[in-house]
Amino acid sequence: MKEFDYIIIGTGQAGTPLAFSLAKKGKVAIIEKSLVGGTCVNNGCVPTKAYVASARRMWDSNHGEDLGIEIPAGSKANLEKIKARKETFVHASRNGIEKSFDDNENITLYRAEAYFVSDYEIMVNEEKITAKQIFINVGARAVVPEEYKSIDYLTNISILELTSIPKHLVIVGGSYIGLEFGQMFKRFGSEVTILERGDRLIKREDEDVSEAVAKIMQNEDINVNLNAKDITMSQGGAEITVKMNNTQDSIIASHVLLAIGRQPNTDTLKLENTTIEVDDKGMVAVDDFCRTNVEGIFAIGDCNGHGGFTHTSYNDFQIVDAYLLDKEERKISDRITTYGLFIDPPLGRVGMTKKQAVEKGYEVLVASRPMSKIARAKEKGETQGFMEAIIDAKTNLILGASVLGVGGDEIINGFTNLMYAKQPYTVFRDGVHIHPTVTELIPTMLENVSPLSK
Repeated sequence: MKEFDYIIIGTGQAGTPLAFSLAKKGKVAIIEKSLVGGTCVNNGCVPTKAYVASARRMWDSNHGEDLGIEIPAGSKANLEKIKARKETFVHASRNGIEKSFDDNENITLYRAEAYFVSDYEIMVNEEKITAKQIFINVGARAVVPEEYKSIDYLTNISILELTSIPKHLVIVGGSYIGLEFGQMFKRFGSEVTILERGDRLIKREDEDVSEAVAKIMQNEDINVNLNAKDITMSQGGAEITVKMNNTQDSIIASHVLLAIGRQPNTDTLKLENTTIEVDDKGMVAVDDFCRTNVEGIFAIGDCNGHGGFTHTSYNDFQIVDAYLLDKEERKISDRITTYGLFIDPPLGRVGMTKKQAVEKGYEVLVASRPMSKIARAKEKGETQGFMEAIIDAKTNLILGASVLGVGGDEIINGFTNLMYAKQPYTVFRDGVHIHPTVTELIPTMLENVSPLSK
């Protein structure tokens, strides 16, 4: 049995930087059963944002007239070229990581599926390896319910391998992944239908955000079906017949994307051979420092149930790295929830929603402003959406914010920084910002705060 100082299972956005950091202290084994770099590099952030950029170019080519630009008709999305462009970014990132592993004499990369034999023993490539400190970084994958396994379904991974535009893409799930792919493929030229079992899109958001996002989808002629219950699908040749709500009405799809949810990849680890605790969803239970119940074993990234984003995975690395090497106390509980919905225009979110703030007993003040009342947004011809801040009336601290509109995924970071600094909203309100920008209207917005109407 080969002994290492550290074993990391998975090369995602927590495991990879941790490997390089730990390699300064000892011998590291890092194990990858699929593609080096994890979800973000291979089938998440990097490729999808490349697709979003291509989709935006299609949108621009079809809306020149709005800004006085006459663009000859005939623009067409070439998915083979879009895919090839995406792959240049993916391969560059992945190859860079692989080379860095190869160049580091303290890192051994195993390419195989790993599983636990006992708490500190792992089988990989028919070889048993061990370490006193082990880090589980296995990520998550798309949920595929049994009822869809009889059709040729797509996931967030396989849809990125298509080389021709779907004629009619039906998406099951009206949340972040489904909306992003829905809009981009509509712009590429597909007919798109989104089926959402709930009564609104992205249900974790406040209702006004859900409604505004639904309007953005509908403005691009994306079919949105809410309350889609009892969905059944059958395949005949290249066509998939979709029915719902126990009616005889049907939708004929050329492709079906499942965007129902994510599940952790812990089911292949044979954790039943260990004393490591998991919850009923397969998430590894951890404390504030990403420690499991077994001394020396940590779970980082999507599989520990605390985030599910690239930035939270990387922060898990920072927490563990500080805990092990610097003895600093960075904690999961210190992290402020923030994320984006990368449709166009994008949604940037931080902190609580209005509903969450009320449920936690805060006396809430709200400031909001539609993008249609922001000069720079009007000049850009992009006036969909709004921005909003949620404030604690007793302390004047920002509880949360939403920026749905042009630049929203970047603008939100101003609120995030203020929240980490624990400064009152008046700091933002009284600041002097560049004109003309979208952000400069945030101080104006914050001059008009009012109690949240019940």
